[in-house]
Amino acid sequence: MARSTPSPSAPSDHPDGWPGKDLGLPESGPRSVGRIGRRVVALLIDGALADLVAYVTGVWSPVNGSGDIAHSWVQIAIFAVLQIVFICLLSGSFGHICVGLRVVPMRGGYVGVWRPILRTVLLCLVVPALIIDRDSRGAHDRIAGTVLVRR
Repeated sequence: MARSTPSPSAPSDHPDGWPGKDLGLPESGPRSVGRIGRRVVALLIDGALADLVAYVTGVWSPVNGSGDIAHSWVQIAIFAVLQIVFICLLSGSFGHICVGLRVVPMRGGYVGVWRPILRTVLLCLVVPALIIDRDSRGAHDRIAGTVLVRR
């Protein structure tokens, strides 16, 4: 009789059972670790919002481009400010809210101000966000003591 093998993406194939199990988070539903698809969509939404703000303020034009490197830094600064403000006030960026995610501190409670600032600075550096652990947390979340979970 032929034995069926589980698919590579089955939750039981994860070293710990599922992303977030070591953190005490459920496998699915509210408070489960936000998956990569939602994270990417949220990042794209946040980038588009930052571009919209840059366009409305005259910093950037989709037709003419930014013109020089200073304008690119202003766009990154706009992105960072939006991240920090939204995470401090609503526990998630505009993109996070749109896709049903939120940023929570590992110890529970209010995310505070310093965590969103540290997390955003590291996110803007890009590389820390690409270093992901077995619980699907980027280095920017690990260093800030936060985790991105479903609402």
